[in-house]
Amino acid sequence: MSSIRLFVLDTLERHGEVHGHQLRLLAEQEHVHLWTDISVGALYGAIKRLAAEGLVAEVRTERPGSYPERQVYGITDAGRTSLAELRRSTAEHVAFKPDPFDLALSRPDPDRLDELAGVVAGRLEALQALLAETRRNNERARPYLSTGEAHAMAHREHRLTAEIRWHHQLLADMPDVVADERARALSPETLPTAALPKDIR
Repeated sequence: MSSIRLFVLDTLERHGEVHGHQLRLLAEQEHVHLWTDISVGALYGAIKRLAAEGLVAEVRTERPGSYPERQVYGITDAGRTSLAELRRSTAEHVAFKPDPFDLALSRPDPDRLDELAGVVAGRLEALQALLAETRRNNERARPYLSTGEAHAMAHREHRLTAEIRWHHQLLADMPDVVADERARALSPETLPTAALPKDIR
C-alpha cells in the first residue's frame, strides 16, 4: 500500500490545485511523518511520479514574488479513479510487519548474553520516550482533528503502549532467556541432512 500516493491524490482532490511546496507545508502542518510512513521530503518526487503516470497534471506555472517558478498540479480523472481504489484498498489492507528485533532476540550473540538485558532496557526507554512524545503531539493536535483523524493518531499511541508492555514482560523473563541460550550453546542443534544444500552434505 502506498500512503504517499494516497496523501498526494487526496490532498489535490480536497484542496484543489497546489504546487509542491504547498503540499509539503500541509504535510508538515498535519505532522504526517509522526503518524504515517510518509517522508515529507519524498513528496516532490511522488508528485512527479504521479504526473508521469497521468494521475496528476501540471496546470500552470507560478512565480510568487522573487521565488523560483513553481509548477502547480491538479488531479486528473485517472487520478480520481486511482484515489478511489487507494482509499478502498488501503482501508481494507491489514499491515503488521515482522520486527527484525524478534530474529535478533532468537539468534543472540552467545558471547554477549550478559548485555542482552541492557539492550532490551534501552529499547524500552526509547519506546517510553516515543510514547511520551506521541501523547504530547496528540494532545496538541486534538482540538484541530476530526473524529477519524483523532482515532488515527491514537492508533500509534495504542501500538506503542502494547509494545512497551511486551518489553516489560521480556525484561522480566530475561534471566530465563539468557539461561536458555547458554544451555543451547552447550548443546548446539544439528541441521537435518535434508535441510543442507547438496554440495555440503
